[in-house]
Amino acid sequence: MTILRGLGVTLPVDEGLSAGQYLDLARLAEDAGCTDVLVGEVAGPEVFAMLGMIAASTRRIRLGSGIVGVYPRTAVTTALGFTTLASLAPGRVLAGLGASSPIIVEQWHGLGFDAPRARLEEYVAALRTVFRGERTALDGAHVRSHGFRAAMAPVDVPILVAAMNPRMLRLAGAIADVAFLTWTPPDEYGPKIALVREGARAAGRDPDEVGIAASFWAYAGDRVDEARERLRRFVLQYAMVPTHRPSFRGSFAGLDEAVDAWGAGDRRAALRAVDDDAVAAMCALGSGDDVARRVAALRAAGVDLPVALTPGAVPGDPEGPAQTIERLTVAEVHT
Repeated sequence: MTILRGLGVTLPVDEGLSAGQYLDLARLAEDAGCTDVLVGEVAGPEVFAMLGMIAASTRRIRLGSGIVGVYPRTAVTTALGFTTLASLAPGRVLAGLGASSPIIVEQWHGLGFDAPRARLEEYVAALRTVFRGERTALDGAHVRSHGFRAAMAPVDVPILVAAMNPRMLRLAGAIADVAFLTWTPPDEYGPKIALVREGARAAGRDPDEVGIAASFWAYAGDRVDEARERLRRFVLQYAMVPTHRPSFRGSFAGLDEAVDAWGAGDRRAALRAVDDDAVAAMCALGSGDDVARRVAALRAAGVDLPVALTPGAVPGDPEGPAQTIERLTVAEVHT
């Protein structure tokens, strides 16, 4: 498997923008020279519908989910989605998978958040079976399918596995084509990448054949002060997710204070605990050159595919993401 290299963007899919506005950003990313555009799925657009629009409206850029959770859809349904996309855009589709979080799985979808690593491992095996055009004969504890074969040609779709914590990082090394890391300052990537390599070796794989992608919040628009305050809220929001919290501990000095305030229902006190250093550790904020320096730092840390997650300064702001994409890619050319 060829290691994915380049510069990607993740569309800010919880911005309250229309599907047409997201599509404009994807086209802009392609025109600006980005190699990849990813679409997450939280409460914004449905991922396969959005990726289908992008696939039909672009020519070169790779496109993928960043990420799609493994609980709401069966593995066969998800495999069919990626197979359909790959039939339209061969060689351009990436399957980004992850366990998501208990809030999304349990509270939003009403499902049990059980055994995320085991489920993800079985899910990836099921996708590979369908991608190869083989008939399923899967009897896992969490993923079961018998006798299904896609009525489409086999496809080559690299699988990205989202990972933050040590056991999931090792699993990504064992089963993924690309480990997709996030919520990590540049100086903390070394140990995490080492865990991915450790997992690959334990599975009998060549660790150098597992690519590393990493996403980070980025803003290079005109409304930096407003964006900083919004990003402060994002840092708090994600740091309060129990499965995500360990990723923030090394760079968020007020984490314990924020956790206590959040648990007591005092959201303002929790937000006050997020200092500017915590925002700067997790977010590249300022000019295109500032964001390009974060990209360079990630590459120096061993990341093959840096991916900028591009929110607006406020909800419903399409200019901020567009300016970030344009200014980052211009700065990259001159770096």
